[in-house]
Amino acid sequence: MTAPNPETVSSQVTAELDAFLVELNRAAAGAILPLFRSDHGLIDKGGAKGFDPVTEADKGAERAIRALISQRYPSHGVIGEEYGEDRPDAEWVWVLDPVDGTRAFIAGLPVWTTLIGLRHNGTPVLGSIGQPFLDEIYIGHAGGSRLMSKGSSRPLKVRPCPALSGALIATTDPAIFQGAEREAWNRVRAAARLARLGCDAYAYAMVAAGTIDLVLEAGLKSWDIDAAIPVIAGAGGLTTDWQGARVGAHGGRVAIAGDRACLDEALVALKAV
Repeated sequence: MTAPNPETVSSQVTAELDAFLVELNRAAAGAILPLFRSDHGLIDKGGAKGFDPVTEADKGAERAIRALISQRYPSHGVIGEEYGEDRPDAEWVWVLDPVDGTRAFIAGLPVWTTLIGLRHNGTPVLGSIGQPFLDEIYIGHAGGSRLMSKGSSRPLKVRPCPALSGALIATTDPAIFQGAEREAWNRVRAAARLARLGCDAYAYAMVAAGTIDLVLEAGLKSWDIDAAIPVIAGAGGLTTDWQGARVGAHGGRVAIAGDRACLDEALVALKAV
């Protein structure tokens, strides 16, 4: 998936949906924040497959988002991590991860985020990465990206990074990489200046904000990445798969970068997987 051409969605509709996206973030925050660093009702849904946490914050936030969507835009579809799909082939489809980084959430670390994306005819056209404990909402579409925080708003722009040797890179956890994926990550990490781990989608926001240069992930679902694609594109960055192509409708291996030259250098290692 790639960012839309500015002609894909009219400015009037974009403004309307942009305002609604902020409203959805506020509703999600209302469900999540009372449970952060509190009794969040942790459940392990992984079973024999390993620890896979979910909390009442995840469930409550998605319920709140879905309720508002059904009231305001009943013809829109929804794909969510916690409650599945509802008309996933509709013209407009919201893609939700109410608490991306649940492990950070249960550890009390404020790098979890709420991811809300909107597809138009299958293409992500609007998205947000929200961190309500820090009072931050990173919003993007073809017209540009911005950070809303503490009553003000400022544009987001990626930073130049013409060589991987000068890059600050990130991934959620090297353990997500298997076999040749791990070898590719190790090669990129060895070439980069600095690597940071464990920030989940908050690292994607930092690419848009111009503080991180490259993020590599594998095994993503659509709700892990759809929201970030317009945010990164609106800030001047790129989101591709490990072959340099558009990200598929179901996620997978993803590279997020602020500078094409840095991405192209990393893809030399990634394309071998």
